[in-house]
Amino acid sequence: METPIKTGFLQSNTARLVMVGILTLILLIPLALVQDLINERASRQQQVNQSITSKWGGDVYLYGPVVRIPYVVYEETVIVNEKTKAAVTERKPITEYAYFFPETLNNKTSVTTDKRNYGNYEAVVYTSKMKFDGTYSAPDFSTRDIPDADIQWDKASVVIRTTNLKSIQDEVRIDIGGKPMTFEPVFNTSQNDSVDALETGYFDARILKESGNVAFKFDISYRGSNQLMMVPIGKTTSVKMDSNWNDPSFDGNFLPETKGPGDGFPASWKILHVNRPFGQQTFGDLPDLARFAFGVKFVIQVDEYQQNERASKYGFLTIGLTFLIFFLIQMISKVRIHIFQYTMIGLALVMFYTLLLSITEHSSFLTAYLIAGASVVALISLYSLSILKKAKFCTFIATSLSALYGFIYVIIQLEDYALLFGSIGLFLILAAVMYFSRKIDWNS
Repeated sequence: METPIKTGFLQSNTARLVMVGILTLILLIPLALVQDLINERASRQQQVNQSITSKWGGDVYLYGPVVRIPYVVYEETVIVNEKTKAAVTERKPITEYAYFFPETLNNKTSVTTDKRNYGNYEAVVYTSKMKFDGTYSAPDFSTRDIPDADIQWDKASVVIRTTNLKSIQDEVRIDIGGKPMTFEPVFNTSQNDSVDALETGYFDARILKESGNVAFKFDISYRGSNQLMMVPIGKTTSVKMDSNWNDPSFDGNFLPETKGPGDGFPASWKILHVNRPFGQQTFGDLPDLARFAFGVKFVIQVDEYQQNERASKYGFLTIGLTFLIFFLIQMISKVRIHIFQYTMIGLALVMFYTLLLSITEHSSFLTAYLIAGASVVALISLYSLSILKKAKFCTFIATSLSALYGFIYVIIQLEDYALLFGSIGLFLILAAVMYFSRKIDWNS
């Protein structure tokens, strides 16, 4: 009776599996370096984006038009004469301001987007044409009990708070009650406030007081980027916007009514004064209402660098499953695969992500993914043929890697169903591994 030959621990299947596992962890180092490279290129993309948009025009935010009417209040000070001990009351006039929002505010905005390139990088910019009209009701000072004689009706003006003054395309003029007026920029003395102001010259606001509902209209055109936002200051605010941008991201406190995806988008908002927590007039300072703004962002939702980053996050899964396939083939075929050969295969898998990143910067992500994937699959398949010596194993590895890369690409593209699809896929992979490894003798 022959005595079975005992093998040492280093020659056992368990030791081989441990070494492959350690190698998998070591390969996370070059994979992390690739992820740093992706982040660096993405950061460069952001810098180029900011450079392009700063020259073309930044975010657009519009808050107006608001009628501003000055009025006088008196500050009383009691002064006691030191000699006579008599008290004298002095009244010092102080000018304050009341702000009145429109009764109705209607807007039609047309936005034409374009892409600007700098080397391998791109940014989204747009040109917007905004048309406003509406009505003002009679200003009401009764809540403050201010005498009519203390209201400076003839020194009223119209104010617009906005950003991106340098990219306004044409002179901004408003017609209010048949009186045309031109807006002029107001110097912003605050270092912490990025919102500037436009203001008209004086007009007599008695036309608002006497007529009740006074119509106004004005147009303004911007060159901007990233987003366009406005504040719903009308008692009834109606906005209609159309654009050639196919992938809008609606932002702010209010979502629009939109049609399905197509060539661009139409969107419409209707916002009532009961939908937001501020009234139609305010006294003192004009409040900051940016948190109640609404609008749309014109950004590339998932750019190439984001897709590369998402793909690299599956690097550990790709390396682990590929090594597992080779290990199972090794166990089934009894062919010895050296740890150096595993290392070469792992480095080829890491090279996929550098190829993907570099090709993406010169083509689409899909094209880059196909080229990088086909190159790595071909390289590993031919290398495995020289190791395993059998075409059927080479074909199996090529098919498995192609399916794995296809599976990962689908997950990257999915949004709502990525978790579901990924979970089902991993469950099927685990089931396949359990099936093919069921007869392996792990004690040998």
